Amino acid sequence: MTRIRPLATALSATLLMLTAAACGSDGDDAPTNVSAKTAALGTLTPGVIKVAVQPYAPYTTVQGDKIVGLDGDILTYVAEKLGLEIEPQVTDFAGMLAGVQSRRVDITIGGVAWSADRQKQGLFTDPPYYSPPAMAVRDGKTYKTVADLKGLELGTVEGYVWVKSIQAVPDAELHAYPDANGVFDDLGAGRVDVGFLDPLIIIAAQKERPDLKIDTQYLTPPTAAEVKAEPDYQYFQPYQTGFYLPKKATKLEAAISAQIDAMYTNGEMAKLVQKYGGDPEQFLKPAADVATARRGVDRPQDWTPPSIAQ
Repeated sequence: MTRIRPLATALSATLLMLTAAACGSDGDDAPTNVSAKTAALGTLTPGVIKVAVQPYAPYTTVQGDKIVGLDGDILTYVAEKLGLEIEPQVTDFAGMLAGVQSRRVDITIGGVAWSADRQKQGLFTDPPYYSPPAMAVRDGKTYKTVADLKGLELGTVEGYVWVKSIQAVPDAELHAYPDANGVFDDLGAGRVDVGFLDPLIIIAAQKERPDLKIDTQYLTPPTAAEVKAEPDYQYFQPYQTGFYLPKKATKLEAAISAQIDAMYTNGEMAKLVQKYGGDPEQFLKPAADVATARRGVDRPQDWTPPSIAQ
């Protein structure tokens, strides 16, 4: 161990324990000079935040030892504020969740939707952004409501939540594909009328594949009455994302949530959303049910979700 311990007379008993924890790193690659405040966050390796992530541009992409994309940039900003070095571990979506729930990693990011079931096995931060119900449509076509989708050819990726919603639309035909490219190919060829995908995926495809001649539109969310009549329509509503942490990582979750909330206030979150082509009005203003879904579940009864200025 190369780190020099401060004199005990200069420290309280609490600080001595934190220093010892900081010295007890996983190996020689652990950062030196970790502050007591950073060590107190309780990451697996003091001064390092281990992140499970899947390649999912433009939300998360690993380049060397860095995670870029919207979620990656948000976490990078937060980690710098907290004095943490990021250590990515590439896996798939199931591995992301399992890594958190077994506490092999400190956190996972990348469009993870909050749900009452998932929060039972882990902790969610405050939402870094809200994912609106986005549609890829051919230029010149406009669809605004669920009623406009009746009888259309609707595409999405196999296993995505929109599969259930599409199947509930009267007379609509579901086209499910292994990946987003299949949706875009058939949309460009006219075999599909609307593709349901994460919004930044559609925006990126507009730029990278102008030959498709597609546009990004946002569905007007179904009303509470419509969802009550057809429960699977709930997946046509915006969902709140979150960074997902192990159940015991309460200090780390609270610290990250505080930084996320500050980014809404200081304008950093809006800048990052715009960097990747998103509309802050769509991504950074919560729907009415976001607060009610979490109050009394994993947030206090008076919790208010973060939002940009109205």
